[in-house]
Amino acid sequence: MRINTNVSSLVAREANTKTNTSITSSLEKLSTGLKINAAADDASGLSIADKLRTQASGLNQAVDNGNSGVALLQIADQAMAEQSNILDIVKQKLLQASTATTSTDGIEAIGKDISKLLEQIDNIAVSTTYNGTQLLMKGSAGAISAGTASGTSELKFQMGTTATDIITLGGGINVTTAGLDGMSALAASAAGWTADLDSAAGMQDLARDHLGSIDSALNTLNAWRADVGSTQNQVESSIRNLMTQVTNTLAAESVIRDVDYAEESANYNKQNIISQAGTYAMSQANSSAQNVLRLLQ
Repeated sequence: MRINTNVSSLVAREANTKTNTSITSSLEKLSTGLKINAAADDASGLSIADKLRTQASGLNQAVDNGNSGVALLQIADQAMAEQSNILDIVKQKLLQASTATTSTDGIEAIGKDISKLLEQIDNIAVSTTYNGTQLLMKGSAGAISAGTASGTSELKFQMGTTATDIITLGGGINVTTAGLDGMSALAASAAGWTADLDSAAGMQDLARDHLGSIDSALNTLNAWRADVGSTQNQVESSIRNLMTQVTNTLAAESVIRDVDYAEESANYNKQNIISQAGTYAMSQANSSAQNVLRLLQ
């Protein structure tokens, strides 16, 4: 028997140290709720979980982009609804000016009224904005004669985590894009209506000539308004899909990163019992050396 080096006690102490390390790790997991608290816990798992977390964050931002996009498209749709109402009124005015019961003075007054209505179509196109972006001024053809700069050629909504995950909307309507420039110039003053026209009948014929332009403008407006509605439906569908992706991505991350409390609690209790047994083993190993005294008696 040897007492200078108590090997049994050293073995028991080493085992108990490892057990206490496991208890410390288990307590950390139970207190943080995470199975992976450092790269040393699971290097590959941490790498995958971090990628999934980044992807989920990007998807959440894309959902926010989509919700903002829906608000933008609703603003554009309501603005075009008002433009449509104005075009309806312009057509009524032209029909009123086209009949024999309307006098020359009445037709001149209608011309001034139409001029103001067309001006309001342009005002709506210029003033309809979202966060500083003009919504109804698209492309070079959208520049208004008053000198207001046209907006971007199209609207792009980022609806994913890659550069190609975009939804695009182009178009826009004002007096120029609606093809009403000629009417606007003609209606700008009473003189415009009466130039080279010395009879009410001639003025009525001129009013009838513009009825086709109004119908064409309404068709243009309705076509782009339909595009806005279709784009809104597309964005809303994308939002629903993105929200499903976020849920599934976070669930996948949870499987890798989050601790299973039932499993970890069982592991902690097991390690705690082993630690107590180890402590008892060390005490027994230390006391066994005292048996050497019996040899010396």
